[in-house]
Amino acid sequence: MLIGKFRNLAVAALIGLPTLASAATQAVEVYKTATCGCCEEWAKHLRANGFKVNAHDVANPSDTREKMGIPNRLGSCHTAVVGGYAIEGHVPAAEIKRLLAAKPKAKGLAVPAMPPGSPGMEGPTRMPYDVLLVRNDGSTTVYKHYD
Repeated sequence: MLIGKFRNLAVAALIGLPTLASAATQAVEVYKTATCGCCEEWAKHLRANGFKVNAHDVANPSDTREKMGIPNRLGSCHTAVVGGYAIEGHVPAAEIKRLLAAKPKAKGLAVPAMPPGSPGMEGPTRMPYDVLLVRNDGSTTVYKHYD
C-alpha cells in the first residue's frame, strides 16, 4: 500500500515536469537600450535558467511597457514579453516559469526600479524586493518576496 502511494506521487511529479520544461523553452523577447549592461546580465540569467532570449535594442523600452499595459509606476530599465505576458524589470527566471505554468489572468510580472541583488543587479549590496503580479486592471499583488 505504501509503495503504491509513492508510485502515485512519482507519477504526479513526472507529469508536472513537462509543463515547467515547456515554460523554459519559450522565447523571451527583451526590449532594452543598447548601452544597458544590467539588461544583458538579466538576459544571461534567463539563458542560464533554460530560456531562449531574443534581445532587441530599442530607443525607448518604455514603449513596450506601455503597449503591454504595465503602469509606468512599475517601470524598470527593460521590458520583456513571453507567453503573452509582460515581464518588467529584473524578474527572477523561477517566477517567470511559475507564471507560465500557472497561466493566471494577468498582464504579467514586475520588479520596479532596479533593486540591488535581483538577477542582473548582483553585487556586494542586496536589498529585499518584491516580484509583483500585475493584474489586468493595473493593480498589483506580491507574487514573491525576496530577502
